[in-house]
Amino acid sequence: MQLSKEKKDILEMLWRIDKPVNLENIVRETKLKTRSVIMHLSTLKRMGYVSTIKDGLYVLTDLGREALGLPKIDRDLARKILSKVPQEKAFHFYIEIDKPLMVSSDSLTDFCEKIKSIYVKSIEFHSSRGDFELWIHFLGDVELTKRLRAIRDMNLTGEELRKEIYETVKSRCEELQGIASSN
Repeated sequence: MQLSKEKKDILEMLWRIDKPVNLENIVRETKLKTRSVIMHLSTLKRMGYVSTIKDGLYVLTDLGREALGLPKIDRDLARKILSKVPQEKAFHFYIEIDKPLMVSSDSLTDFCEKIKSIYVKSIEFHSSRGDFELWIHFLGDVELTKRLRAIRDMNLTGEELRKEIYETVKSRCEELQGIASSN
């Protein structure tokens, strides 16, 4: 079933926020009328794309994630994404073109740690070019790639950019580690 723009906007907003959201916040974030949001949420719930939890908060389901084109992450894929890559496939940090920092990351968890302390100018350089997204897509994480794209679109700089990238990658690493270690 093809989703309307409004339904897709609601799903994307729930994905972007990535925590339970009340009706008022959905209305504010999507800029849709309350009645319209209620109608779309009702349909999205029937489709299994959205569910409600305590206190009438809405969350995106795994089916909703799939409707947005985000693949389901199983244990094997989580392990692949988290695994080390050979040095020639590692992420190499630069401060600008032809100016390497001689620092690299060979896994997503190592990348997360390096983001905490690497020169912020390097983070700005790579983020503005979409380099982080390309490398993480290579690792196999489509969802994190989209999240980093959304951060890039926010046009953050300096420590605010570092913090946003670090927290997003750290949260994703924890999520993947949970999946990778599940039975």
